Amino acid sequence: MGQVTITIDKREYVIKCGDGEEGHILKLSRILDEKAKLLTQSVGLINENMMLAMVGLILADELEELKAKEPNQSAISAPAVKAPDINIDAQIARINSLIKAIKES
Repeated sequence: MGQVTITIDKREYVIKCGDGEEGHILKLSRILDEKAKLLTQSVGLINENMMLAMVGLILADELEELKAKEPNQSAISAPAVKAPDINIDAQIARINSLIKAIKES
């Protein structure tokens, strides 16, 4: 069994994975790290659990948008769709909206 150490917002996590999957896990962790950094830039320092929950919500939201744009695509094939260019201002606005919704719930 393989093992890889990933870093998300300066925090390290040891992840066990199948042999040969280490590179893929590292690639996915870079996506999480990017979202976490955007979130931290927007709201400042937040606790680890809230950060990971909010990053998960952001990714789930993006997946829902992809599915709505491509209704014939399955969730499994959605990552193969070319990701749109990142608009930092739009991402920050989305993060702030999600933060507000979480605080109100």
